[in-house]
Amino acid sequence: MRELREVLRTVETKATQNFKVMAAKHLAGVLLHSLSEECYWSPLSHPLPEFMSKEENSFITQALRKPHLYEGDNLYCPKDNIEEALLLLLISESMATRDVVLSRAPEQEEDRAVSLRNAAAIYDLLSITLGRRGQYVMLSECLERAMKFAFEEFHLWYQVALSMVACGKSAYAVSLLRECMKLRPSDPTVPLMAAKVCIGSLHWLEEAERFAMMVIDLREEAGEFLSKGYLALGLTYSLQATDATLKSKQDELHRKALQTLQRAQQLAPGDPQVILYVSLQLALVRQISSAIEQLQEALKVCRDDANALHLLALLFSAQKHYQHALDVINMAITEYPENFSLMFSKVKLEQVLKGPEEALVTCRQMLRLWQTLYSFSQLGGLEKDGSLGEGVTLKKQSGMHLTLPDAHDADSGSRRASSIAASRLEEAMSELTVPSSVLKQGPVQLWTTLEQIWLQAAELFMEQRHLKEAGFCIQEAAGLFPTSHSVLYMRGRLAEMKGSLEEAKQLYKEALTVNPDGVRIMHSLGLMLSRLGHKSLAQKVLRDAVERQSTCHEAWRGLGEVLQAQGQSEAAVDCFLTALELEASSPVLPFSIIPREL
Repeated sequence: MRELREVLRTVETKATQNFKVMAAKHLAGVLLHSLSEECYWSPLSHPLPEFMSKEENSFITQALRKPHLYEGDNLYCPKDNIEEALLLLLISESMATRDVVLSRAPEQEEDRAVSLRNAAAIYDLLSITLGRRGQYVMLSECLERAMKFAFEEFHLWYQVALSMVACGKSAYAVSLLRECMKLRPSDPTVPLMAAKVCIGSLHWLEEAERFAMMVIDLREEAGEFLSKGYLALGLTYSLQATDATLKSKQDELHRKALQTLQRAQQLAPGDPQVILYVSLQLALVRQISSAIEQLQEALKVCRDDANALHLLALLFSAQKHYQHALDVINMAITEYPENFSLMFSKVKLEQVLKGPEEALVTCRQMLRLWQTLYSFSQLGGLEKDGSLGEGVTLKKQSGMHLTLPDAHDADSGSRRASSIAASRLEEAMSELTVPSSVLKQGPVQLWTTLEQIWLQAAELFMEQRHLKEAGFCIQEAAGLFPTSHSVLYMRGRLAEMKGSLEEAKQLYKEALTVNPDGVRIMHSLGLMLSRLGHKSLAQKVLRDAVERQSTCHEAWRGLGEVLQAQGQSEAAVDCFLTALELEASSPVLPFSIIPREL
């Protein structure tokens, strides 16, 4: 290492530039592959004692004349092996890309191949180095510079595409993957990656369907990836069924999804991911017993999978085995203590089993977890960057508490004033109140989770008839996303509980404008219209709700109540029977909360 460092510190000539590029690449490889951070020593210090003898023995010959070295004041010195490797590779990249042979003349084909091979090796090492630090944006910028000489070079195109996926530029990544498919039309991994991106972050389901069909059309050439092609197609059909607005279309897509996923299972009978999604699809069409049987097979292979355990808990709750479901959720949270999706399900199960007060304790834990995981890193980083205004102060010294309204004093048994609990709650909430300009600087999912926690707490307070505390929670959520359909809906429910029916109706309409497919909003709006005497309009809204989501038993029951009020008894009975049948297999939260992704 010391010898290579000495070589790299010498002032190069034009004749030694290529040699220095190779030396820098070799040293970077040694730093990444053969040296841990604990054993690292900087270029300006001496090696650790255990390396001294090896380093001294490596200097067998002495130069007749010492070469000129780069010198100067305030020189940058790397702090660890990753920093030094990155510095070496960035220098090598600038030199290698400058000297790449771009001419496609036949007589320069060999020189071009050698220069491309050297440049590709440097970019591979850059991918390893920057990937270790999660610097995917910087990696994508480096790889984009390689595109000027990447004509028909699959490896470089694919590296750029993967870097775009990693840094969140999904649409650009899909465009690059299309070019990769042209270069290697028989490679099934490329359309599978494109399908994964389309199903996940982009939700381009028609595009995902086309990419999945490309894999399936390869048939035997796809080899072991053929089952993944059917899996991608099945997930696409399943997501399309969730998005469909007509019941006939939903049923058709659910049927195609189940058939396609079962075909994937035939090709890969031991793949736990395939078995999980077959089970999920059975759950979505309310074949609960069959779904549990399938899921047990997946859990035999992968006992601690978060999604499998979560689905098992939801299936138990659909069978009304709430205690079993809660036991599974608690076990899953022990394995995945930072999984908010599991904790939301725990809140719902505790609400059913133990009441809203116990569920509020879990909400308080979720708020503490949110602050522990995100507040110190995200908001602390903003403060360091100076992006917060001078007048903004963030209270971080104490944990955030969701103060539960105590109905009775524990010591004297006397009645507590609700305003005391409300003031404690408001004080706790204010610890996390920051301007909206600050919120926009973090990832949206971060703040969406916090909004959901506040709204869940508001719902529990409303069940206890603690409307003032519920109002504080909704106010905090509105501070994050004022025009969110979830916030507008909860404001409508609060207004309804306070007796402000016209205000509630208006808020439900606003929420439905933001989210036209919100079945829960349609249900509440339909019942509100019925209470206000607009029976025909209420019936239309509720029919739209059951058409949009035919498994929503609340909407069927609401439609039955409206039809009964209109004197249509036979139709009302049919609706009530449908509601009872669906309620018997309804989980505490929709099965669709389980992520469907490759």
